[in-house]
Amino acid sequence: MKKLILFLFVIITLCGCTNIKNNDTKEHITVWTLQMGDFADYMNGIIEEYEKKNPEVVIEWVDVPFSEGEKRTLAAVLGNNPPDLINLNPDFSALLAQRGALQEVPLNKMSNYNSQVIEALKYNNKLYSIPWYATSSVTFVNKELLNKTDIGKEKIITKKTWKRISRRRYGWVTEKETLTPQPFPISYTQMNNNAKKVKKLTDAYIYTPNLVDNDSMLRILNKYGINSPDKVNSEEAVNLFNQFRELYQSGYLPRETVSITHREAFEQYMSNKSVFFQAGANFLNMLKENAPSVYAVTDIHPQLIGSRGQYDFSLMNFVIPIKAANKEHALDFALFVTNTENQLNLAKKTNVLATTKRALSSGFYNDYSTKEGKARSYGAKQLNKLEPVLKQYRNQKELNTIVNTAVQKILTDKNTSVQVILDKLSKDWTELIKES
Repeated sequence: MKKLILFLFVIITLCGCTNIKNNDTKEHITVWTLQMGDFADYMNGIIEEYEKKNPEVVIEWVDVPFSEGEKRTLAAVLGNNPPDLINLNPDFSALLAQRGALQEVPLNKMSNYNSQVIEALKYNNKLYSIPWYATSSVTFVNKELLNKTDIGKEKIITKKTWKRISRRRYGWVTEKETLTPQPFPISYTQMNNNAKKVKKLTDAYIYTPNLVDNDSMLRILNKYGINSPDKVNSEEAVNLFNQFRELYQSGYLPRETVSITHREAFEQYMSNKSVFFQAGANFLNMLKENAPSVYAVTDIHPQLIGSRGQYDFSLMNFVIPIKAANKEHALDFALFVTNTENQLNLAKKTNVLATTKRALSSGFYNDYSTKEGKARSYGAKQLNKLEPVLKQYRNQKELNTIVNTAVQKILTDKNTSVQVILDKLSKDWTELIKES
């Protein structure tokens, strides 16, 4: 009798669970983000608000560490039950789009976003991701060291002249900015041309360029329109590399340039060993904490440019796997997370840049009264001039390696001409593309 009662209890319990599950008519949307655990209150607030407005939907949020993001995503999208929405970087998103693993995003849903950012995200003229937040590095300038030289002096110009010049140089201008002339962007070529003078007058290096850290050299070359195998051994490329070689071998660039990381270059700036340093706005906090005396004499200028005048940026976006079960609600939630209000709220909690037009034109990104205000304001304006964006290849890591190897040889080899080294790089690059 006891066994019968126990058997009936189990059956009733199982049936009850099944009924509860069947009665749950809500759509469950699984969302993965990258390393947003520190902003759990922000994310949970968005989810709560969205679920109130969409009572038929339940958002299941999973935060993934950066170190596991690509591996877990690849396994998920190639499987049969991927998340509905995934937070990725554009490079990995492009690789997934190449494999046909992502759902195309309707362009008519993107009218609120910065058009240059949208263009940068396209693959084969189609969009497969929704922009979330961006960063764009700016230039830190040690004014105390710079004032020992005669370069970079700001000139007071008329409002009319400022409008004309800033449109040409920056690609943007606002009424507020015309009242206070801002420093023009400086090119890598200008930096190199002044390196000897700065070293002699300040005993500091003008800058420690990142030439062999991941794709840093490719990003510099792209600013000069050098972005393919047939251009990497062009006359313009040879001239640029000859500049770097001459400065390095003459001692006007640090010996560490041949292998230095971005973080190590930052340490040199914090130690008064370089006048200029290029980084994201988040480095201001680290500078203030670790080198307050250098922070006190630091000013912020726009990002270094090349002959094409465009700026570099990094981005985080959302993608929808082609096998996702709830694509429509996934897109709707992505648009909600990335709307102007939510983007501005995130930007005010961090040092990131919003990607919607209305957010970028707000007063938050038009404040030049502080170092932090300048950093985010210049960064926001730089998103208006991104083309041509650096193209990413399927075997990008291998390309980074052969480019960085060539750079190291150019800097250290006194016998082989730059042209010969770049001719070999052009050939190796071409072969690499064929293999991909």
